[in-house]
Amino acid sequence: MTINVQANAEKWDDAFNQGDTTGLGGFYASEALVIPAGGAPVTGPAAIGQFFDGLRSKGFDGHKIVVDSVIEKGDTVVATGKWQLNGPGEDGATKQYGGNWVNVLGRKGEDWHILLHTWN
Repeated sequence: MTINVQANAEKWDDAFNQGDTTGLGGFYASEALVIPAGGAPVTGPAAIGQFFDGLRSKGFDGHKIVVDSVIEKGDTVVATGKWQLNGPGEDGATKQYGGNWVNVLGRKGEDWHILLHTWN
């Protein structure tokens, strides 16, 4: 494996959970696309960082990704797994959210960046 997807996902989780949403943008390629469940697509590292900053500002935290499968095809990796996240629920109680997660990563030189990130 040319990339440790679980270790990379844990770094992503750490950045999100620490509120480093600008740093999150660094995980994404310049042409990256985030497609949130039921939401409008977001393109590019800066806009993606702002998108996740918006989630943090609404009280979402405690993000955790578990990678279930990785398919490597040359300079492209498709990773799937599960995600969970804590956020606001009814009456101010914390609620746990979760679902399936997909990342498509591309290699440019020695660096890997997310090309597509989506979940349900």
